[in-house]
Amino acid sequence: MEPVRTITGTAMPLDRSDVDTDQIIPAEWLKRVERTGFGEGLFGAWRKDRTFALNDDRYNDATILVAGPNFGTGSSREHAVWALTDYGFRAVISPRFGDIFRNNSTKAGLVPVQVGAEVGARLLAAVADDPSLEITIEIEKGLVSAPAIGLEASFPMDEFTRHRLLNGLDDIGITLQHAEAIDTFEASRPSWLPTAST
Repeated sequence: MEPVRTITGTAMPLDRSDVDTDQIIPAEWLKRVERTGFGEGLFGAWRKDRTFALNDDRYNDATILVAGPNFGTGSSREHAVWALTDYGFRAVISPRFGDIFRNNSTKAGLVPVQVGAEVGARLLAAVADDPSLEITIEIEKGLVSAPAIGLEASFPMDEFTRHRLLNGLDDIGITLQHAEAIDTFEASRPSWLPTAST
């Protein structure tokens, strides 16, 4: 996973609440065995509507998704996060996230930015009104801003999650930080215990 420190870009509005993981990536896409290619199925059912924001060329370069409250509810499928990142989104801003979705996001480098309801509504309206509006998310400071509309707001993030994002550490990366201790332990294990095969 690449380190994530600051994200600056335009955003796509998704003015819908209670968006679940099945709506983010429909179940038929779960047959894939790779972690790539899911962007094509992102919001698959909704993309059949030509007026859906993902079909609007003005949002083609958006790297931030501004969503309504309660984004990422439902099943624990990691594929929802993979679909968003594969499409090109680096962050999602919402007044509330599903807990499992939020956890899966931070492990894959997608930043869940939880803001107050007023800030969320203001950003949704601003992005719908001006697709070129630039938004900046600063992980270390826990700030989201849109200078053109005079908006700056803080967002919560625990220190462990902040550390893993700033240093690009997924679960494997965190484990490998302890490689020397693991090697030492493995070398001292009794010979009758199972060993890793090579």
